[in-house]
Amino acid sequence: MALPRTFDPILVSAVAGCGTSGAAIDLWVRRVPNPLTLGIVALGLVLAATHGTGTGIGGALAGLGVGLLLMLPGYVIGATGGGDVKLLAALGTLLGPSAVVMAFFYSAIAGGALAVLVALWRRRLRTTMANTAALVATRGAVAVEIERSSENNRFAYAPAIALGALAAAMGS
Repeated sequence: MALPRTFDPILVSAVAGCGTSGAAIDLWVRRVPNPLTLGIVALGLVLAATHGTGTGIGGALAGLGVGLLLMLPGYVIGATGGGDVKLLAALGTLLGPSAVVMAFFYSAIAGGALAVLVALWRRRLRTTMANTAALVATRGAVAVEIERSSENNRFAYAPAIALGALAAAMGS
């Protein structure tokens, strides 16, 4: 019989603070800086080493690797930025491997909803949907065409990652 999951206020607070920081910076300067992601990794490893959360050192490192592997394909095809990849990987040190998988899925849902809202706001929903289909169908071969700055189709993805990670932390 599995034990019921308990709310971990340290984990939730750390994920909320780190995720909010990443989202705010991404919204402000349109990138997630390396010092932030390295700081999150350091925090995750310190909390793991001191048993501040339920994730041990091995789990923190596995969470880092799983988060990186989950986001890397999106980066390779041009659907996401490198800072977003590093942000989810860094949050993986706090969440551990299984929760970072959930964070990835929750982030994808939040990111999809955010993409639709941004496209509606910019009056580009039809174009955005067509570009997304082309990106997937060509496995990223059309990314260069879609990513032209004149297309006005980029948006900050760190808020979606922050929401996904927080949802995963609250459910762990």
